Amino acid sequence: MSAFKAGILAITTLALLAYFGFSKANPFANPYELKAMFRDVESLKPRSPVRIAGVEVGKVTKVEPKDGGGAAEVTMELKNDALPIREDARLQIRSRIFLEGNFFVDIQPGSPSSDELEDGSTVPITRTAATVTLPDILDTLDSDVRTDLQSFLYEYGTVALEGGGAKAFNRAIPSFQPAYRYGALTNDALLGVDPDRDVQRLLKGQQKAFAALGDNPQALKELVTDLNTTAGAIARNDEALEAAVPALRDTLRVGSPALAELNAALPTLRTFSREALPGVRSSVPALAAATPWFEQARGLVQQSELKGLAADLRQAVPNLVRLNTRLVPFLAQLRALSSCTNNVLVPFAESEIPSLEEGNSGHQVRKQINRSFVGLAGESRVNDANTPVFHIQGVNPFKLATGKIEPAAPPDANMPPPHRPDVPCETQEPPNLNAPGGDATLYGGGP
Repeated sequence: MSAFKAGILAITTLALLAYFGFSKANPFANPYELKAMFRDVESLKPRSPVRIAGVEVGKVTKVEPKDGGGAAEVTMELKNDALPIREDARLQIRSRIFLEGNFFVDIQPGSPSSDELEDGSTVPITRTAATVTLPDILDTLDSDVRTDLQSFLYEYGTVALEGGGAKAFNRAIPSFQPAYRYGALTNDALLGVDPDRDVQRLLKGQQKAFAALGDNPQALKELVTDLNTTAGAIARNDEALEAAVPALRDTLRVGSPALAELNAALPTLRTFSREALPGVRSSVPALAAATPWFEQARGLVQQSELKGLAADLRQAVPNLVRLNTRLVPFLAQLRALSSCTNNVLVPFAESEIPSLEEGNSGHQVRKQINRSFVGLAGESRVNDANTPVFHIQGVNPFKLATGKIEPAAPPDANMPPPHRPDVPCETQEPPNLNAPGGDATLYGGGP
């Protein structure tokens, strides 16, 4: 090799080494590249840092305007320490100092449940944001906003406070303590049954709701416009609003007892909620299992399936209604008969008959009645064969061994047992079979 070629090679090598030494670029590295669309990139420049949780993990390599507007695409190179970046990652351009300047890109890598972004992926504009700077705040305070702010301060300071608002505020101070206590109880309840998990679920649900709003800027814009329209309508009817304030005061006075009752019912409601959780959780598989049945049942009641059944039922239903109406008195009597049978007749038939006769005491009425039918063979007329009166000997009334007869006749034969047809049978007591015995000689017997 000639001295000239060797000199050129040495100069080139030294130049490359100096470049890579001062730029700290690694020609053999293959960094992870991430792109993101921003509506406003502020004063972000290439070589601006990229951070995750305050730790620098890369740098900005390119800032390209898009669509001729304020939006721009930012290209970043990230170290391996920054990986993985998830599909739900969010990026924000933030200021490094209080008075702005030296902007950097702050990355929230996303949740572990989301898929990873591949090298060269682009984060959509719905998942990026820029820090609100002091000029943005000053730009918002235009003439109309400043006028509205002046009106608000005047109404609050001059009209509200001087017109009795300060005194009303002082009278409200004693109510702050119970309000703070109830607020503390409410905040404690918002922690859930399991604070380590319930709060995370709540925040995760709020994040999904806010992300959905962020993904649909037009809907969010319409929501803000509608709120502005509503506030304007209320402002235009300030006299009606002023007249409604006393009614609101009266409503609060009336509602305080109701709120107290609601507060007293909360422990019971909490217990019911805890007991209902297993049922609510099991309702999902139950509904999933019942859905095919509902589909089949809905098909069964279609006109093609019912055919002439509905027409036939239309004629039969009025007759069934009349039958049901007429059955009500009969069923009422049937219910009374059934209740009388259960409460009086059956206990009487199952009761035991006490007796002085050895071997015949303690037998149930239903058994003794069947035995008395044998006495029909000894039927005899009281006077002659033409009389309708006859007697049947059911049991042997004479106890010759003891000289007693049972049951004994009542002291006054002209006073029958009380008869109360006005008292329902189901409420009457079963007959009392503990009748006393008497001397057989008083009734024509003898020893």
